[in-house]
Amino acid sequence: MPNDDLLFLTARKAAALIRRRALSPVEYVDAVLAAAESAQPRLNAFVTLVHEQARAAARAAEQAVMDGATLGPLHGVPVSVKDQVDTAGIRTTHGSAIFAENVPARDDITVTRLREAGAILIGKTRMPEFGHKGLTDGPSFGVTPNPWDLSRTSGGSSGGAAAALAVGLGPIALGTDGAGSIRIPAACCGVVGLKPTLGVVPWEAAADAFGNYTYAGPMARSVTDAAVMLGVIAGPSPRDPWSLNAPPVTALSAGLIGGDLSGLRIGFLERTANPRLDRDMEANTRASLDALAAMGAEVEPVTESVDWIEFPGRVMYQGNFAVAMAKHLPEWRDRMDPVLLAFMERGEGFSLAQFRQAQYARTGLFRAVQALLERYDVLVSPTLTRTALPADFDAANDEVEVEGEKSGITRQGWSAYVYPFNLTGHPALTVPSGFAADGLPTSVQIVGRWGADLDVLRLGALLEAARPWNGRRPPGA
Repeated sequence: MPNDDLLFLTARKAAALIRRRALSPVEYVDAVLAAAESAQPRLNAFVTLVHEQARAAARAAEQAVMDGATLGPLHGVPVSVKDQVDTAGIRTTHGSAIFAENVPARDDITVTRLREAGAILIGKTRMPEFGHKGLTDGPSFGVTPNPWDLSRTSGGSSGGAAAALAVGLGPIALGTDGAGSIRIPAACCGVVGLKPTLGVVPWEAAADAFGNYTYAGPMARSVTDAAVMLGVIAGPSPRDPWSLNAPPVTALSAGLIGGDLSGLRIGFLERTANPRLDRDMEANTRASLDALAAMGAEVEPVTESVDWIEFPGRVMYQGNFAVAMAKHLPEWRDRMDPVLLAFMERGEGFSLAQFRQAQYARTGLFRAVQALLERYDVLVSPTLTRTALPADFDAANDEVEVEGEKSGITRQGWSAYVYPFNLTGHPALTVPSGFAADGLPTSVQIVGRWGADLDVLRLGALLEAARPWNGRRPPGA
């Protein structure tokens, strides 16, 4: 099989070929590693490529096929893991010079489950320092650009994962999402990303497990691959209290089994905290809604006035960074990302009363979204207000421009649609919706009821079939 075709196989097809002995895991992993090494000077998507470990795992995977062993759903399939997730014996730097030599002794449970399903870890992907912003760059490693246009960002904080997927450096990747960090880069790079329901996939690294709003989740080039990966990594962990009684991921609403969406009620969120929406992003979102309506869905705009708690969300986000990172300042301040330092400084300025009021506002937002989802089966919005920002955008000081108009900081002007659903815990999927006039991908976000992860994936798969995007590849891919 030609390398170009090999690199752009879905995980599902690759695993099937491997089971049928029509594809060698060794050949497959070698091709992906070679392509990743070749792309690294241009994309800077990986912190570490684990050539020897991956090749050893591929040889073992091939032997298991020859021996007729029981094979997992991802047997022989290459996977990358974000540099925020612990991997035994492999550096986990969190995008920071502070942890440049940090080598965990154990795998995070999500990595353990991927390995048990037969996936082969090929490397750790880039992220901004401690995942603090929606762009992937930092003083310790430079920039991870967008493969569709190297002058733009790949998004963040799972930017390395999204960039790698877009150019065929593995069909699946493990990302994390604390304020849109799976969905933002997936939208920027034209791939699929799911932030699951809170607790469905355990997040063992949470410093505040009970107040957590960070999620591990699947990223892929197809919705089916994201669904298969979700089935692998979901399930309880004794280290994550939210996961101990989380809803199962096996439930699909009966009305979504086929392609007839008659009776499905979709609420269109045209705005959240953002003042503007780019016309191409809006047009492609409406085209996606039209595709669902053509299958029988009822679509109507959400007209309720919802407080999307942009400022209270900022209080929690920046306040948490101020507390969590303070211990590093005496030794590392001059080597930390200036944007992170600015976030911490602002976070230090909030009072305890403001922080508690923000937590109360989070509860209010959850109840408001629950009320919307009593009337609607799902909510649909653009994922971002516009395509990828410039790669040198300064998230601490610059305002986002939408069609030439200044529209506020990133969480107001660009990524306003995503963070609210970190705070409420509802599942949120981003899928490509087409391309804008600048040649970059656009995307839509599908938000479901608590525990309805398969519902949003099913709707994403129907959109994928109705408005396919996989035929286009980034330049040089």
